Amino acid sequence: MPAGARLRPRPRLDRRSVTLDPYPPLDAVRRAVQAALDEDLGELGDLSAALVPAARHATLVIVPRRAGVIAGELCAREAFALVDPTVKVVWHLPDGSSAPAGAAVAEVSGPLRSILTAERTALNFLGRLSGIATLTRRFVDAVHAANPATRVLDTRKTTPGLRALEKAAVRAGGGHNHRFGLFDAVLVKDNHLAGIGITEAVRSARAMWPGRNVEIECERIEQVDEACRAGASSVLLDNMSPEQAAACVELVAGLRPDGSTLVEVSGGITLESAPRYAAAGVDLISVGALTHSAPALDLGLDLSGEPEQTG
Repeated sequence: MPAGARLRPRPRLDRRSVTLDPYPPLDAVRRAVQAALDEDLGELGDLSAALVPAARHATLVIVPRRAGVIAGELCAREAFALVDPTVKVVWHLPDGSSAPAGAAVAEVSGPLRSILTAERTALNFLGRLSGIATLTRRFVDAVHAANPATRVLDTRKTTPGLRALEKAAVRAGGGHNHRFGLFDAVLVKDNHLAGIGITEAVRSARAMWPGRNVEIECERIEQVDEACRAGASSVLLDNMSPEQAAACVELVAGLRPDGSTLVEVSGGITLESAPRYAAAGVDLISVGALTHSAPALDLGLDLSGEPEQTG
């Protein structure tokens, strides 16, 4: 732990004791999957699958090519269901599960033509969302090893139209969600402060949106001091070093010993630097890379046995 840093003197929740729902809202799933299928099928549908006899049935298994954390179950299920409600999906590893390479995530059985039509859409969602969950788990484990009280957050740097799905994937990986959109919290950045000071910004925000969290982005410790004294819900340390963050943690602990002001860090956080910030005693670490730079987890849909002819 950097010199001068100490954990904040108040009860904390170990992130492993917090139950997070890893699943997105069903309406968001249905909108996203329907749009993806419309994009893939166009006006003529699946030309290749039309070559497969309609009576041919098969069972296929979804497997990851490398180890990862699964997310996107509802999207995959919806893809098969929208293409053909008779396709049966048996899911073995729910969202949030760690899957070794080659593990059977799910079994899909029914008309082979239908399964092949939905395959790419289902795997695209699974790969993208499982990649986010996998990277999130790596950050959460690294941070937890340094300080179990520090939480890993996502940001609004999400794929347009897929925010609810991607934020659910972060939860599946053990991370937490920052504000969902511009409407559910007040985050005052440097551009917002043009022509108005921090104290006045907090006062105005409290008056306009009572009950909402008010967070102030700070680039200097003097701003942290002012934000705390003004009653900000949290301070966002932007691009500060772990040593600077430790000094801010100490300052906030002295000014707000009841823990009413949280300390968050952001700005280029990596797997290597995140544990150093956690050891400095910060409450929250926000990582845009969880959603904007996570590599997809490679999953395949493999035949289990030979296709069968029915009818």
